[in-house]
Amino acid sequence: MSDKKVFVVFGATGNQGGSVIDSVLSDPAAAREFRLRGITRDPSKPNAQALTARGVECVIGDLNDKASLTRALDGAHSVYAVTNYWEKMDHELELQQGKNIADVCKDVGVQHLIWSGLIDVTKLTNGKFPNVYHFDSKAHIESYIRSIGVPSSTFMPGFYMSNLESMMNPSPVPPHAYTLALPMPPSTPIPFFDAAGDTGKFVKAMLLKRDKVLGKNVLAATDYYAAADVPKIFEQVKQELGKGAQFMTIDKETYKGFLTGAGMPEFAAQELYENMAFMDEFGYFGKESLDWSLSLLDEKPTTLAEFFAKAPKWNKSE
Repeated sequence: MSDKKVFVVFGATGNQGGSVIDSVLSDPAAAREFRLRGITRDPSKPNAQALTARGVECVIGDLNDKASLTRALDGAHSVYAVTNYWEKMDHELELQQGKNIADVCKDVGVQHLIWSGLIDVTKLTNGKFPNVYHFDSKAHIESYIRSIGVPSSTFMPGFYMSNLESMMNPSPVPPHAYTLALPMPPSTPIPFFDAAGDTGKFVKAMLLKRDKVLGKNVLAATDYYAAADVPKIFEQVKQELGKGAQFMTIDKETYKGFLTGAGMPEFAAQELYENMAFMDEFGYFGKESLDWSLSLLDEKPTTLAEFFAKAPKWNKSE
């Protein structure tokens, strides 16, 4: 055991981190080379205890406390790091948390920091969409990581398939067909990604192919799907439930009204509007091809049809 490299996974009990841990443990080559350490707020919680039972060392790590992070990353060879903007909706806090991780990684001599990042929307759109904070803050952290010389690569998750469980709902108007209503043209390409199922597939590939990915961005998505094709695929998979499923382009104020009506602050509603709006003109990944990133995988990523077939919302027991 002692000759194994230590791979530290932040968010060990969450969707992304949990997927990474599952993939490494289930891959003989990865499991032989790396020993897993999961960062969690409370190692005594049931989810953390379940990881401990599987051989994962669970330790406390506070993103706001460098001393805590230094203890958590002691002896680490590789690190998978993710932050959660939506917990506090504070991009300055997220930026500082990311810098804390980067600084400690440099201090303890981490050889590969796999950062869970996103594109700089303000830069990509020349300032047209300046309020997509949860993208921009992660991009700024990526720049900081590289500026201080930490050996790194960036894992860039696509649009979560799981978002569709809250976004696609029956229309209030008969015949009450499932409707996906977004402020974008029907042809908008969306790079869909199954975070819970596929994060580990991409990150494990990055972990094992360090020399190939250092300094590069890995775009984590199965494919680009036109927005209007999403309900069509839903109808094909769910048949009776999905009968007549449709896509609808809605305007900015209608979309934001849905969000604020559900209790979201105005600034966050504007942020999510811009998140949707920039994709058609500029591309979620800046219109970059997924081919190289997909070529790294040794497992097939989840298709949208496969996601619909297993998604909890539409597969509840009668």
